[in-house]
Amino acid sequence: MEQTNKTEKKRCILVCAGDFTPVEIEKQEGDLVIACDGGYDYCCMVGIQPDLIIGDFDSVSEHVKSQIESIAEEKLAEVITLPVEKDDTDTMAALRIGIERGYKDFRIYGALGGRVDHTMANFQSLVFLLDHGAKGYILSHDTMVTAVRNDTVKFHPGMEGIVSLFPLESEISHVTIRGLKYECEDLTITNGFPIGVSNSFIGREAEICIGNGTALVMVIWQL
Repeated sequence: MEQTNKTEKKRCILVCAGDFTPVEIEKQEGDLVIACDGGYDYCCMVGIQPDLIIGDFDSVSEHVKSQIESIAEEKLAEVITLPVEKDDTDTMAALRIGIERGYKDFRIYGALGGRVDHTMANFQSLVFLLDHGAKGYILSHDTMVTAVRNDTVKFHPGMEGIVSLFPLESEISHVTIRGLKYECEDLTITNGFPIGVSNSFIGREAEICIGNGTALVMVIWQL
């Protein structure tokens, strides 16, 4: 899958505390890896060293708290402790830091499942990134979610699975879908009817073009 807009090579990688199935997370030179609260455990699970650990740490075990304190003391990573009562989620606080440090490409793991309210908040955070000139992808072993605004998403031929489109505004317009099982041309879709759910790849190069508005694009890979 690719976006028509060019993105920076350096990425900000967040590992959050939602449901997490071990996946390979490759850290490249210049990437910033942030463990959000309990996401530190997941970093340990997949053998990746975070550059920054952030959170209120209200849901981690005393053992993990002790580990994080040792990391801070030995300066093995930057540690930021947030207050429990705050406007930002731990994930949003991490995204703000990534934006402040100049990152435009965000890969977010451990951001699905678990508490439904946090999953919804993570979807909203994708819009926050668009609002700040950045692009975010929520990733798991079988799912990818991204927000698209007045742009086109292209998919390589040979992809398998389900792709769905959900408006994040009252309506999105001038929507064109090509190369998927269900195609459309210059359609208007409202957020009161899920007409964009459960489209599917058919082995062709495909694209979803949103002429006006912001939408969530969700891909569930066929495993």
